[in-house]
Amino acid sequence: MMKIGYHASHEQFKPSALLKYVKLAQSAGFNAAMSSDHFFPWSPDQGESGFAWSWLGAAMQATSLSYGIVNAPGQRYHPAIIAQAAATLSEMFPERFWIAVGSGQYINEHITGEHWPVKQLRNERLKECAAIMRALWQGEAVTHHGHVVVEDAKLYTRPQNPPQLIGAAVTPETAEWVGSWTDGLITTSRPPEELKKMVEAFRKGGGEGKPMYLKVQLSYAATDHDALNGACEQWRSNIFASSVLTELRRAKQLQLAAEHIPKDVMRQHVRISHEPEQHLEWLQKDLDLGFTQLILHNVNLQQERFIDVFGDKVVPQLLK
Repeated sequence: MMKIGYHASHEQFKPSALLKYVKLAQSAGFNAAMSSDHFFPWSPDQGESGFAWSWLGAAMQATSLSYGIVNAPGQRYHPAIIAQAAATLSEMFPERFWIAVGSGQYINEHITGEHWPVKQLRNERLKECAAIMRALWQGEAVTHHGHVVVEDAKLYTRPQNPPQLIGAAVTPETAEWVGSWTDGLITTSRPPEELKKMVEAFRKGGGEGKPMYLKVQLSYAATDHDALNGACEQWRSNIFASSVLTELRRAKQLQLAAEHIPKDVMRQHVRISHEPEQHLEWLQKDLDLGFTQLILHNVNLQQERFIDVFGDKVVPQLLK
């Protein structure tokens, strides 16, 4: 079933506001949602960062949407605890929850005071965590000593069917790597030729026939001017390459790095338009590439207008 989701951005809004927005999104015709999972916002201008796992229980009770989250087990989060959290949500709300895993960003993980490994070691740690979580969901007793340590862990509350374990990737190399050991792919929006490379890499690595999800960064507002300004004010600290976003320590550093980025550069990273028809055209191209779930993230602060207009003019066309 095709899913068109609303992205709940904890970095930008209080959890209480996001609860209202997912209710509105469901009423408007969205049939899915996704939650971010940060300890810090991407910049002090965003100014929020609620705990996603507390919020998910409330949001899933308040709506009938399916939900996903991108999580980085291994440092800030122990994989056994995330396995328990995911199992609990999946037991309460069967077939409505999926979890994507990635290697994380230093901005969130440094709070533990542990060494931040190089990318290769983070990938090795991530794959270990995924195997640990899967074993726990199967009811196994797990003891593991590697990049992470688990001793005699066993989950006694488990869902009938474990959640899908999706691989998060922002480069073709990572997409190919996760193709062999995850249940699907999630990546972020970019020009069609770049997205095509991500899809091809994932399938080459073993992802043929597996679901592919796309988080779409867009900015819709009443005017093109407002859409551009809103994207710049809220999201310009998040347009850097993965090698930058994963290595900086503080939100203030990202804010300073983005200070002199010209506004029009944002159009290369965020789909900016005040015309719903233009967004519909862009999103249809995503579906043509084989994505089965689109999670729409309106990066500016005009959430209610976005939900209302897209619910009327965009979502129904995509779900035909």
